[in-house]
Amino acid sequence: MSLRIYLYNEPILRKKGAQISDFDSDLESLSKDMVKTMYEHDGIGLAAQQVGRDLMLCVVDVPQLLDSPFQMILDGKSTPPELVMPMTLANPVVELLPCAETTYEEGCLSFPGINGAIRRPDQTRVTYQDEQGIPHTLECNGLLGRCIQHEVDHLNGVLFIDRMAKESLKIVEGRIKELRKQTQKQLKNL
Repeated sequence: MSLRIYLYNEPILRKKGAQISDFDSDLESLSKDMVKTMYEHDGIGLAAQQVGRDLMLCVVDVPQLLDSPFQMILDGKSTPPELVMPMTLANPVVELLPCAETTYEEGCLSFPGINGAIRRPDQTRVTYQDEQGIPHTLECNGLLGRCIQHEVDHLNGVLFIDRMAKESLKIVEGRIKELRKQTQKQLKNL
């Protein structure tokens, strides 16, 4: 089932997710619905808050691009992304590894049509559980590491505009204000 994407200024986007303890068919169903919704909106990641749920849950499916390759080591083994994507991450905890930071123009499904430069560390380690509750450790870099950092930020109530470079934020400030107004208007009509 396709889920509604919650837009900037809806309170759920600033709410920290609750830890998941029940790895049941409801969680599996939510995860599948989130993946379907992510694909329908041409996204590479989606957090539970973006579909109105305050849970520590996100899904990612990052393609391996020729001009932007990344590496992933899952549970100590180098793993081709196509074998594990899409991924469900429950209760993820991100550790930023010592490395260079990179700047990349990020977008967000909760901010349609708004992009901005975000500086993030390139190497990430994330510990999480899959939809069955099995624990995993993933080390990754590039777009996958950036996507996971972005989604885990959502799970903690942090939005990409909070991390956006000031110059980028100034460029999109008008569109953000307009989106906020549209969201307020829609909320009044619900």
